[in-house]
Amino acid sequence: MSHSPHAPSSEEKKIFDAADRRPAPSRTVSTPRGYSAWFGGPDVTVGPRIGPVLDGIAVDSDSDDSSSAILDKQIALENGHAIQYRTCSWQKTAALLFSEYICLAIMSFPWSYSVLGLVPGLILTVVVAALVLYTSLVLWEFCLRHPEVRDVCDIGQMLFWNKKWAWWATAVMFLLNNTFIQALHVLVGAKYLNTMTEADPVACRTVSFSIVVTIICWLCSLPRTFSMLSKLGTASAAFTFISVLLATIFAGVQSHPAGYDPRDSYTTASGATAVGGNPIVTAIPVAGTTFVAGLNAFLNISYTFIGQITLPSFIAEMRDPKDFPKALWACTIAEIFVFSIVGAVVYAYTGNQYVTAPAFGSLENLFKKVSFSFMIPTLIFLGVLYASVSARFVFFRIFQNSRHKNEHTLVGWSTWAGILLLTWILAFIIAEVIPFFSSLLSLMSSLFDSFFGFIFWGVAYFRMRKVDGGLTLLKDHSITGYLMAILNILIILTGVFFLTAGTYVSVQSIVDEFESGLVGSVFTCASNGL
Repeated sequence: MSHSPHAPSSEEKKIFDAADRRPAPSRTVSTPRGYSAWFGGPDVTVGPRIGPVLDGIAVDSDSDDSSSAILDKQIALENGHAIQYRTCSWQKTAALLFSEYICLAIMSFPWSYSVLGLVPGLILTVVVAALVLYTSLVLWEFCLRHPEVRDVCDIGQMLFWNKKWAWWATAVMFLLNNTFIQALHVLVGAKYLNTMTEADPVACRTVSFSIVVTIICWLCSLPRTFSMLSKLGTASAAFTFISVLLATIFAGVQSHPAGYDPRDSYTTASGATAVGGNPIVTAIPVAGTTFVAGLNAFLNISYTFIGQITLPSFIAEMRDPKDFPKALWACTIAEIFVFSIVGAVVYAYTGNQYVTAPAFGSLENLFKKVSFSFMIPTLIFLGVLYASVSARFVFFRIFQNSRHKNEHTLVGWSTWAGILLLTWILAFIIAEVIPFFSSLLSLMSSLFDSFFGFIFWGVAYFRMRKVDGGLTLLKDHSITGYLMAILNILIILTGVFFLTAGTYVSVQSIVDEFESGLVGSVFTCASNGL
């Protein structure tokens, strides 16, 4: 942490010696209960820590409540500096959440519903949203107890008994996950430009457009604080909402979906038999739906909701982290309504035969281009958001105790821009050299989201309940204790399911793509437009 421009007090200069870094006293402290546990606010009571303060974190050793001391000191030491990080209100954090979750992935829900059936698809949408909401609240409670954590890597180390290998393992997954998401947005940005300019003679279309998107994303990543990025996030979420609203309306008003054929069945140019006629909508999965197809559709819904990997970084820049649930609830409610309505309506008008992922491909050419164009801010900003989270991870560790972290210096800004540029170059290379990128992204999600979406937070629940004075389940055998313990065991098992079955399905999809000849070439010049 940089020094304050004002003369610091002797208390502010105190830093725990490594030998004195020990958990808070083992006493029973009330944790968030009742309304405050679900909705936050000033009445939230912060429970005890699960372990010692991480190395390099300055705290006040005379304070009984080290969590409050760390938070107060973080804010105090930033006062007077040109760049301050703990400045986000819950409204600004909500804007970041909206920009992360209200995104292009919404337009893949119609396809998921076509595989799962409309009723199971809608039920799973609500169930997954509720699970992610709960685990995000557990994450929030953990961050309240340990306000020094800067990202999910710090949490990984603390959860697994302060072992450095846990930090390194989490860091590898964290950076790979974020970089692959950046690569996805480079690829989708090129897809948009290909869709808009299909008739124009552009040499090596996809590679050229990917370079353009990479440069634009890098420039948009340069703001240093989430408070600044939240303004871009608000615009991104608004444009995304307009985009999916237009796509939903266009699906209903167009005469027929793209690719419509009036014949009930016909033979394609390649000799395959295809089903045509009016859109077919099913309430349950159609006969013959395979396990791989059904689980792929379910995982598609799940991965859209899972985004807890960024939440510790958002909470770390809130001036009052106790208000985080307000932002979380606002975003979750919006997700359930938008995802369900858009998915169901678009599916109803495109049916099993004509639905595409993303569903813009099911619209007539003019409607497709108009609605897809409003998605531009999100195509750029969501990649920017993950790039910024990764850059913070590196930047804060380089300049943790330097003035370059909180002041406008040439070294600070050059390093920040350089880190971002490196992440975007890596994202571009990944997007261009892996011909089965989409399926590989599913594989990475299975491997990483199993931990970041579920396993971490089930473990966090039990670690926190233990330092509260013992698990309620073992202490007084209450019904609530049993139910909460069972719920968190199921959450851990859900993560294990994603890690095993999800990985199997993702690998099988890659194999199927190779066998069907759908795998493209490295640095392809061919258009990938809708």
